[in-house]
Amino acid sequence: MLGMPWLVSTVVAPLFDDPDKIELTTLMTRIMFPYLFCMSLVAMLSGIMNSMRLYFLAAIVPVLLNVILVSALLLALWVGFSPVETGIAMSWGVFISGFAQLALLLFGTRQAGFPLRLKRPKMTPEVKRLLVLMGPAVLTGGVLQINIQVGRIIASAQDGAIALLQYADRINQLPLGIIGIAIGVVLLPEMSRALHAGDDKEVSNLQNRSLEFALMLTLPAAVGFMVIPDALVALLYERGAFTAETTALTAAALAAYAAGLPAYVLIKVFQPAYFAREDMRTPFYFSLAMVIANIVISLSLFPTLGHVGIAVATAVSAWLNFILLSITLWLRGQYRPARRTLYRVAMIIIASAIMGGALYYGYAMVVGQLASAGVFVRAIMVLGLIGASAIVYFAIIISSGAITRTELRGMIKRG
Repeated sequence: MLGMPWLVSTVVAPLFDDPDKIELTTLMTRIMFPYLFCMSLVAMLSGIMNSMRLYFLAAIVPVLLNVILVSALLLALWVGFSPVETGIAMSWGVFISGFAQLALLLFGTRQAGFPLRLKRPKMTPEVKRLLVLMGPAVLTGGVLQINIQVGRIIASAQDGAIALLQYADRINQLPLGIIGIAIGVVLLPEMSRALHAGDDKEVSNLQNRSLEFALMLTLPAAVGFMVIPDALVALLYERGAFTAETTALTAAALAAYAAGLPAYVLIKVFQPAYFAREDMRTPFYFSLAMVIANIVISLSLFPTLGHVGIAVATAVSAWLNFILLSITLWLRGQYRPARRTLYRVAMIIIASAIMGGALYYGYAMVVGQLASAGVFVRAIMVLGLIGASAIVYFAIIISSGAITRTELRGMIKRG
């Protein structure tokens, strides 16, 4: 926090040339920085809860960030803050939400019979083993953060590019956060138990079901993002200073990001297969390869495609990581998809393609009306297109047997 002016000018956004923007970035980053301290402990406490198969609280606490940020925004609008003051208020919202999440999980672990208190640490054999195993995992997480930061550094050369990428990524992160993170959180402890019990059949079943579930929900979402990105961006953002031109720029980035969305979710499906076997190094090497590919592609495409080139590089590097993870498991004989899984995946791909065609045709019929419609009418039309596309998609995968009605009802009930 003391060195933030130097970090902003050299690491966070070295290509910013506006002193006021640099000063504001420094202030807001300082305010939000303690959030990282809280998130480190939140991750540890979430791991404790997940190991006891208590998934709900760890999954719901991140919602506090959204609730508090929205509250800070509404307060700023009510008081009449300027844009800069609003940004600072939301930074304090991030700060507060970190401690709120930490407090809720401390309460949850205590209620679960795992009270925590400060004690002098001891370097026991179990702690040594934990540190050895977590080292490569920490590096893997660090590499991914470097990947994100490199994209921001490159984007800072284009005025407004960082904001455009953030707008697009927020939409893209919705299915990733709901599906990918949920699968990764639940799959790791369940797969670890099955491996330690020597139940190879259950390990394979967990991997197959996770793969099917991830693709069944993620692939049609990615297709939708690629087919009608402008309609989605306009509905969510286009008002006030967010013009039609900004919508077009954000939509292009969203379409590029969406191309890599299935890969990012599949990474969450296949990485636990390594972690559960206590192989932390291989995912690290693959993440490193992803970062190198991302940097090379970003630098190659940015001069011609601008911020969209960074989104394309993110998608391509994600697919590279997934391919490396899946092929290595195959070559090691640690995963072979069942014939039933291969059939389901094939039908999901076909159904998504047909759904994409129907969505494209439907959007072409109403695009002229959308441009002149109000927010309420536009919302009804866009949601209608999404609903009709979903009917087409699920009709195909149910009629083909890729998913049964019983399985679909079970998923809706659990959701």
